[in-house]
Amino acid sequence: MTDVSDADLTEGGLTDLGTGRILLIACGALAREILALRDTNGWDHMDLTCLPAKYHLFPDKITEAVEEAVTKHRTDYQQIFVVYADCGTGGLLQAKCDELGVEMIAGPHCYSFFEGNDGFAARGDDDLTAFFLTDFLVKQFDAFVWKPMGLDRHPQLRDMLFGNYTKLVYQAQTKDPALEAKARDCADRLGLAYEYRFTGYGDLEASMRSWAGR
Repeated sequence: MTDVSDADLTEGGLTDLGTGRILLIACGALAREILALRDTNGWDHMDLTCLPAKYHLFPDKITEAVEEAVTKHRTDYQQIFVVYADCGTGGLLQAKCDELGVEMIAGPHCYSFFEGNDGFAARGDDDLTAFFLTDFLVKQFDAFVWKPMGLDRHPQLRDMLFGNYTKLVYQAQTKDPALEAKARDCADRLGLAYEYRFTGYGDLEASMRSWAGR
C-alpha cells in the first residue's frame, strides 16, 4: 500500500504500479480523500498517481499533464481513470480524455462533485457569489489562497479580489471541529459570511465505487 505526504500533495504525487490493476490519475488536492475511500472500502486493486496540487491555480497545465501520465502508465494498468472534473480547462480535458479513451469524473469542478453534481446545479444562483473551500483548501489556505493572491504582502487587495463574493462555503469531507474553526477564520480574513456544509465525498465516492466494480 502507498501513502501520501504533504510534499506529495503539493509537489508531485506518488505512483504505485501493478499489472492488471486500476490506476487513478488525480489532482494532488484530492489525494487524501481518494486514499481514505480506497482503504476504507478495501479497493486494494486501485493505485494512485497525483499531479501537483498547485495546478489548481494553473488549469492550463492540467490537460497536457494528464495526457503525459496516461501515456506513461497505459501499458501497466488494465484501466485508467482521471480524477479531475473540467477544473477550468474549458472542455479541453474532456476532449483529451475522449481521445485517449479514458473516463474522467463528471462535473465542472471538485466543489460540484463534492456537493453532488445534481445538488450543486440545483442551487443555481444561490451560490453564484460563493467562495468554496474543501478540507484540503482549509488546511492549505495560506499556501493556495492567501499567499498566491499576494494578500500576505498587500492585504489592501482583499476587497478588490473578493469584493464580488458574499460568502465562504466550507464543504467539509470530514467532521473536524478544528478544521471548521479554521474555515471560520478564513471567512473572517476574507471579510465574507460563513456557511458550513458537510458534503462527505459526494460524487467522488460514487465514481470510485463504480470504477472499482468494473
